[in-house]
Amino acid sequence: MFDIGFVELLICGIIALLVLGPERLPGAARAAGRWIGGARRMVGQFTAELDRELKAEELRKELRKAGDVGLDDVQKTVKGALDEARKYEHMILDDGAKKARPAPATRRVNTPEDSNTESAPTPAAPGNDAPDAGPGPSTENSPDHRS
Repeated sequence: MFDIGFVELLICGIIALLVLGPERLPGAARAAGRWIGGARRMVGQFTAELDRELKAEELRKELRKAGDVGLDDVQKTVKGALDEARKYEHMILDDGAKKARPAPATRRVNTPEDSNTESAPTPAAPGNDAPDAGPGPSTENSPDHRS
């Protein structure tokens, strides 16, 4: 930083000895050393903080660049999927009404609108004309039952 050699330091020391005297020179040297040490620490902290900010700014730039690239890829993927879905749109839409049909594997769930209309009773299983009386026929009084 400063180009101060040994000769310059020796000249400064002689001048300080002549001006301050031998009694006050050690105290002044300690104070000067403390001041120089504090200045060096302050410069070191400033430099470290500046480096941290530069690294943080680099990281922000990289994240922005990576985020933009990722967003573009997602947009391209979504657009491609929509284009592919449009190719098969005719398979799920009614030609006349262009109304979506339910998928074949879905069940119809009764809605409040359906509960207002009367529904037809469900047919019973063949050979089972009696109303449901419980879990099954009783075997207690059965002639085949042996105790």
